[in-house]
Amino acid sequence: MDEAPRPSAKITIPTALTLFRIALLPVMVLVFYAPFRGSNIAAAVIFVFAALTDWLDGWIARRYDMMSAFGAFLDPVADKLMVAVTLFLLVQDNPQPLLAVTAAVIVGREISISALREWMAEIGQRATVRVATIGKIKTVMQVVAIVVLLHQRDFQELRYYRIGEGLLVIAAVLTIWSGLQYVRAAWPILRDHK
Repeated sequence: MDEAPRPSAKITIPTALTLFRIALLPVMVLVFYAPFRGSNIAAAVIFVFAALTDWLDGWIARRYDMMSAFGAFLDPVADKLMVAVTLFLLVQDNPQPLLAVTAAVIVGREISISALREWMAEIGQRATVRVATIGKIKTVMQVVAIVVLLHQRDFQELRYYRIGEGLLVIAAVLTIWSGLQYVRAAWPILRDHK
């Protein structure tokens, strides 16, 4: 008797780019701690490269109709890992309250909204909590702030580093705002679901 065909486990180009982005994470951590002049700039370049692969994998997936369920799951995981680990590195490197609280707000929101999306998907309401424009603006602000902070980690007395901190605070405010939008969109279902 013939067995039923198994679903294809083919890795598409966008998914390969997402996996590559995850693989860049330990490389960035090692470079961040490497004892050579300019390691901060190299870590910032790796982070920028990872952010560009995030844009590229989404563009390729949409342009060439290469979207997959695995890719849709993996892409936000890769994004959140890159942001969370980099924020932890920055806080460990410069453990001051403003940076720590801002990082905690950003990471806490990401975990909370990911859990909300997962629960909404389980009850067939994933479309209710789609990524909004404010979420995309928040992501861009986070990336810019993190790149500035990585680049300037060895020069924390410079105003440029303070600009990075300010941008990260703005990103945290946008994070809270976009998180509230997700909760507001999901609230009728959260309230009525049994």
